[in-house]
Amino acid sequence: ALTFYATHPQSYYRTGGANPDFPGMAREQRQEATGVPHIHFNGAGGNIGAGKYNDGSHENRQILADRVAAGMARAWEATKKHPITAADLGWESEDVALPPSPNLDEAALLAKLKDESATPRARADAADELVWLRRCRSGDTIDLSCLKLGSARVLFMPGELFVEYQLAAQQMRPNLFVAMAAYGDYGPGYIGTEVAYPQGGYETGPGVSLVAPSVEKVLMDAMKRLLRD
Repeated sequence: ALTFYATHPQSYYRTGGANPDFPGMAREQRQEATGVPHIHFNGAGGNIGAGKYNDGSHENRQILADRVAAGMARAWEATKKHPITAADLGWESEDVALPPSPNLDEAALLAKLKDESATPRARADAADELVWLRRCRSGDTIDLSCLKLGSARVLFMPGELFVEYQLAAQQMRPNLFVAMAAYGDYGPGYIGTEVAYPQGGYETGPGVSLVAPSVEKVLMDAMKRLLRD
C-alpha cells in the first residue's frame, strides 16, 4: 500500500536519534493492522503543519499518529480497484535547473566555512549552502518524475515544497487522481511560491530556502509537461 499525505512531518525533534515521527508511527500501525507492506510518502508539506494539535509536547505525538492512521484507514476502505495493462503504466522524468537564492554569496560562505571560531552548526550550514550554490552554477539538474498507474499520477518532487504546488498539480489534471511525494533532493531546502518570498517568514528566509522566487515557474512548467499524458 502506498500512502501520501501533506504535512510538516514533525512533532518534537533534535533528540539525538533518527525517528520517523508521527507519520512513520501511523504507517507502522496500518501495516500491523492489515498485514500488508505500507510505504508512506510525505506530500508538499513545507508550509502545512499539524495545526493547533502540534504544540511540541511528547504526549501529542501518539495523538497525531492516531489521527493520520485513521485517515489512512479511511483511504484504505475507500480504495477502488481497476484492471490495468502494460499500456496503462508509465514513468516520465524532467531534468530541471533550479535558480539559486540571490542571498547566497560564495566568498562569504567560504569565509564562514574556514572560520574556526564559528560554531560547528554554522560551518555545516555554510558547507551545505556552498555545495548547493556550486551545484547550481555548474549546471547540475534535479530530476522530477511522474509515475503513471492507469488513471492515477504520482509526482516526485524535490525539497520542502509549499502545498500550493500539490494543489496546482491536482488542478492541472482534475479528471485524474494526482498525488505528490516531496522531500526528494533536499539540496534546495524549502521551496516557496513566487509570491511567498516578498511576504517574508521563516520558510522563505535566507539559509532556509536556497532557491530564488523564479523557482515557481520552473517547477510549474515541468509539472505541466509531466502531467500531459
